[in-house]
Amino acid sequence: MSIVGLNNVRKSYGNVEVLHGISMHIPDGEFVALVGPSGCGKSTLLRMIAGLEDITDGEITIGERVVNDVAPKDRDIAMVFQNYALYPHMSVRDNMGFALKQRGVARVEIQARVLNAGKILGLESLLDRKPRALSGGQRQRVAMGRAIVRDPNVFLFDEPLSNLDAKLRVQMRSEIKELHQRLGTTTIYVTHDQVEAMTLADRVVVMNGGVVEQEGPPLELYDRPKTLFVAAFIGSPPMNFLEGEIVDRTVFQLNDGTRLRLPAADQQGRRRITLGVRPEHFTLASEGWPATVSVVEPTGSETQITARLAGHLIRILIRGRTNAKPGDTIYLDVTPDLIHMFAPAPLPEIAITEDA
Repeated sequence: MSIVGLNNVRKSYGNVEVLHGISMHIPDGEFVALVGPSGCGKSTLLRMIAGLEDITDGEITIGERVVNDVAPKDRDIAMVFQNYALYPHMSVRDNMGFALKQRGVARVEIQARVLNAGKILGLESLLDRKPRALSGGQRQRVAMGRAIVRDPNVFLFDEPLSNLDAKLRVQMRSEIKELHQRLGTTTIYVTHDQVEAMTLADRVVVMNGGVVEQEGPPLELYDRPKTLFVAAFIGSPPMNFLEGEIVDRTVFQLNDGTRLRLPAADQQGRRRITLGVRPEHFTLASEGWPATVSVVEPTGSETQITARLAGHLIRILIRGRTNAKPGDTIYLDVTPDLIHMFAPAPLPEIAITEDA
């Protein structure tokens, strides 16, 4: 069994606590992504699971065993880092089999495991090359192969695609997902890229400031964010936010006094709120919320529009093309069920603001 459990795990450096009681249950075979901005504690948490960081308080289990005091080499985990960390003087074959050789595994078994990993990762024709003769994507495959040959209970990935270009990241995402579907090994994947987290994981854990803001299936976090931070962090382009109050159930008044008619009554009767709308949930209409176009960015299959709504910068994502030009006034409609309402709070820095 490769169930991973965290019970009220804390981490402090001196008097500074950076992880504030993280509890989590990762079932056997699940792919979990830890996502959040730099400094949120996700890599520290991963390193604690790996045994590379001491635990200040709490308990970590792998399978049925508490591993707080177990050495990394004895936790039956394999870790893939952002840095490939390949031995430059060794061939791909020797790099992949080195850890097994250090453990005293029989030569015949090492060869069989390396060949099998090579087939899985498409490295069969590259096994005798040195790392300098490989592309970035091929080197990352070798690093993954080095983990696969160990046949661990848990895979740990620490931002493994950060050093790759955009096109190669997309390709490697697909390969990592296919690899997990084939092997079914419990996987914990750290990234700051929410698109990576959404496309790869069975469950996404959004971290901020050393705590878990929300966790759940990717589309649940996208459709039903519980906090402003999650709403702003999950989604690209990010959700648009407008601050104000409900003044008579169907009218939303912004802080500058501008009034926008809501397409449905506010059934919960809240007054001061932050209203959120995702860019793709706006539609162009003949009447509705008036906005002045600032920038039009056509990408072929869709068009991104940056516009000002009562002085607030908003993003609109249109599936297809539009004749709108900078300076034009457009009118926006939005389906009532797709409007999000949050309790008033400071807007996250990752949200689009007027000064963006």
